[in-house]
Amino acid sequence: MSGWRLVDPGREWPAPEWAVERWFNTETDRTLAGLRGQVVVIEAFQMLCPGCVSHGLPQAQRIQAVFGKDVQVIGLHTVFEHHEAMTPVSLEAFLHEYRIGFPVGVDTHERPGGMPVTFTRYGMQGTPTIVLIDRAGTARFQMLGRVDDLALGAAIGHLIDESAP
Repeated sequence: MSGWRLVDPGREWPAPEWAVERWFNTETDRTLAGLRGQVVVIEAFQMLCPGCVSHGLPQAQRIQAVFGKDVQVIGLHTVFEHHEAMTPVSLEAFLHEYRIGFPVGVDTHERPGGMPVTFTRYGMQGTPTIVLIDRAGTARFQMLGRVDDLALGAAIGHLIDESAP
């Protein structure tokens, strides 16, 4: 796999810090800077998004189960529609019901009903969106929709191997 890249050379970019207003499933706030040195997987989702519920979040759970401490999975609840239905109380119940155990941050909005800040910083186009960030804080892969488990696992394994401490 020598020379193999997750994205075309030149399409990698420094991963922007996320803007989170509240965290679930963690005792401390998580920052991208604080996770430097780890491979990070961001699963951007909305709890009312059918694709997020059917494959995005289950895939993130599988990543956490398979890769364990080698990868930090971060959920990003990034609401760009149905704002009134996706409250913190609803999200907390959703995370419990679906047994989501990894840290989940609620993306901040610059104004009520506007687009989420992290969603905009990453140039996301919808949910579910998955982002892979290497140990140096470089975004190496981003995709909207369904990503094949085998290809994603190979990509994550590559990031772990290439940047092992």
